[in-house]
Amino acid sequence: MMDHDRLFKELLTTFFAEFIELFFPELFDSLDPTSVVFLDKEIFTDVTAGDAHEADLVAQVKLRSDDSFILVHTETQSHSQASFARRMFCYFARLHERHSLPVYPIVLFSFDRPRTEQASGYELILPGLDVLKFQYKVIQLNRLNWRSYIKRDSPVTAALMAKMKIAHDERFRVKLECLRMITDLKLDRARSRLIAGFVDSYLKLNENEKTQFAAAMKNLEEPHKEGIMEIVTSWMEEGIEKGIVQGIEQGIEKGIEKGIGQGRYEEASILISKQLTRRFGPLTEFLDTQLKKLTLPQLERLAEDLLDFGGFADLDKWLANQPETLGNAR
Repeated sequence: MMDHDRLFKELLTTFFAEFIELFFPELFDSLDPTSVVFLDKEIFTDVTAGDAHEADLVAQVKLRSDDSFILVHTETQSHSQASFARRMFCYFARLHERHSLPVYPIVLFSFDRPRTEQASGYELILPGLDVLKFQYKVIQLNRLNWRSYIKRDSPVTAALMAKMKIAHDERFRVKLECLRMITDLKLDRARSRLIAGFVDSYLKLNENEKTQFAAAMKNLEEPHKEGIMEIVTSWMEEGIEKGIVQGIEQGIEKGIEKGIGQGRYEEASILISKQLTRRFGPLTEFLDTQLKKLTLPQLERLAEDLLDFGGFADLDKWLANQPETLGNAR
């Protein structure tokens, strides 16, 4: 199962200032982004229920005005929950009590359903007395139209567009725009991989969408084509398995210009060899030769099948079943 909490926490930790600037510009203008310090896990125990809950992301940030500090608490929620507003208040109260600092609460709703507007506060009202009116900021991705953010070039936009409101026939276009935006941002490889991996996790294209994606790629300007292929190649070189599968599918199978399938056959063999080496150890000269004999369709199948290999014995069997290879990986 997908680890939604990890994906979002990694994204928001890496691009915290950009996240605040995109969605809360007024707050961003009042903060010193160089002062951000993420607190260790904030775990709260619900004594009555016997449960322990961990706040997703708590950052201590300095205010520009008077050098005082506030806490920015960002909670990511991947499913709808009836008692969520109350839990947000409990987090707020305990953070405020524990650190004696003002707390700015934010919720990022990332689920696909429901699309009804989610609560942005928690109230406790008794006869003759409004005991509590607690509010928090809400970002509900499935109510945000991706087209409204297409001109907002930022790493957070490039990632979160994949979870915004997208018409079914626009999915391939959104993925292309996300990758195009990554190339324009000119980030280092690690950060580019982080965003591209996030997008790939939430926007997996079917066969028809892959065909549409490849056709749309041909209409891009050359720098964008090359940049997107560099991202795909980066996934493969780093041994990210899902990147290899997607790269082969979008590069070899669909014949993207400048891709692996057009004049880069040898590179495909080398990249697959690197993946095998990272998993099972150095390849013999004989095996390296065998891999170079594979056809493009065979390379494509190997890129997928090797994810299930437990060692060179499985590769032996796989090669023995190929009509153009001799088997015996060792």
